[in-house]
Amino acid sequence: MRIMENPIEFVQWLRSVAPYIHAFRGKTFVVAFPGELVMAGALPVLAHDLSLLHALGIKVVIVHGSRPQVEEQLALRNVESHFHNELRITDTAALECAKEAAGELRLDIEAAFSQGLPNTPMAHAAIRIISGNFVIARPIGVVDGVDLELTGVTRKIAYETIHPILNAGSLVLLSPLGFSPTGEIFNLTMEDVAVSAAIALRADKLVFIAETLMMTDASGAEIRELSSHQARTILNEGCLPADSAFYLQHAIKACNGGVPRAHVVPFAMDGSALLELFTHDGVGTMISSQNLESLREATIEDVGGILQLIEPLEADGTLVKRGRELIEREIDYFSVIEHDGVIFGCAALYPFAQEKMAEMACLTVNPDVQTQGDGERLLKHLENRARAAGIAKLFVLTTRAAHWFLKRGFVHATIDDLPKDRQHMYNWQRKSLILIKNL
Repeated sequence: MRIMENPIEFVQWLRSVAPYIHAFRGKTFVVAFPGELVMAGALPVLAHDLSLLHALGIKVVIVHGSRPQVEEQLALRNVESHFHNELRITDTAALECAKEAAGELRLDIEAAFSQGLPNTPMAHAAIRIISGNFVIARPIGVVDGVDLELTGVTRKIAYETIHPILNAGSLVLLSPLGFSPTGEIFNLTMEDVAVSAAIALRADKLVFIAETLMMTDASGAEIRELSSHQARTILNEGCLPADSAFYLQHAIKACNGGVPRAHVVPFAMDGSALLELFTHDGVGTMISSQNLESLREATIEDVGGILQLIEPLEADGTLVKRGRELIEREIDYFSVIEHDGVIFGCAALYPFAQEKMAEMACLTVNPDVQTQGDGERLLKHLENRARAAGIAKLFVLTTRAAHWFLKRGFVHATIDDLPKDRQHMYNWQRKSLILIKNL
């Protein structure tokens, strides 16, 4: 569908993603993907999507895997693979294959980000992607009596070198190989490198674009949002396939290491990374270091988010126009619902202490999430806030939402039932219905 065939839908979509664009600008994302994604031919599309993140002002660090490519190289050399606890035992021959696979993948990735043909998502991108010896590693050693030889783990990420590269507007590429101070090379897992990079760089998000399907719990229900504590419980239940459990284990490690959000997103869906990052529900599993959603009193930093939420309703006449200066002056009256750093709902409580009454105004919930009970939660929150202030009656003036309030205990009233000061401010042109609820 072309944009101009449905311009209203396009405008609504653009407004819905605007809060994420504001929230993500200047943030650092570590995006990791397995070699299976490249084998599936999905690299060019992923390069387009990550280039879009870069264009939106997000600092992107890319970590690639290489398991199937290493297997290909081993098969060409007639060398048998050996594993222990699902980790490759890397002998000298296997390390040569890992180096060969990483080199080819690095070139393929650099080529994908060098596209600049007109009429493509990469047009005029001119993105530079930088790789180097940014990963310091050490050998894992002997595990359960098995020597993993040249298989290693990340010891340090050269964050002091990576940060200036990101600040200069380039992307950084990390391969699953690490180097020791003595010049040795170790074969690492993509997941380990990605987690170590996200923690060292104090990244805002770690995104695994995985070959796995959407995670489900023991009952078969989709797992979309978890705290790191809840994720550990799911992991201990043993209901996840081995690959999903491996990703979840590393996502938990990242969150426990200070990364606020980790995502595991299936690459089988076109544009899954963008859908996960720029829609409320996403298409994968998000693990957080703390509670994802908060209902709290507003602060001055929330003014921009409140304006973005209410401006469409002011434009169509549902709400009275307020403007930034008025909201800034009255911010202490507002409460907000915040989800993953984005304001999705707000409401204001204006007390009239002498009459022990208060007006609830500007109750607004993002249209994308209006069926999830956030309006009800805001109402309950303001009712409790009013009771704590000694308010006996709560009233609203509405032109279009009377039915919603009537279902929640409000009753019709007249202008004479309002506080005297509020009677003088009644807008006779709007002819708002007056509804009151006893607390």
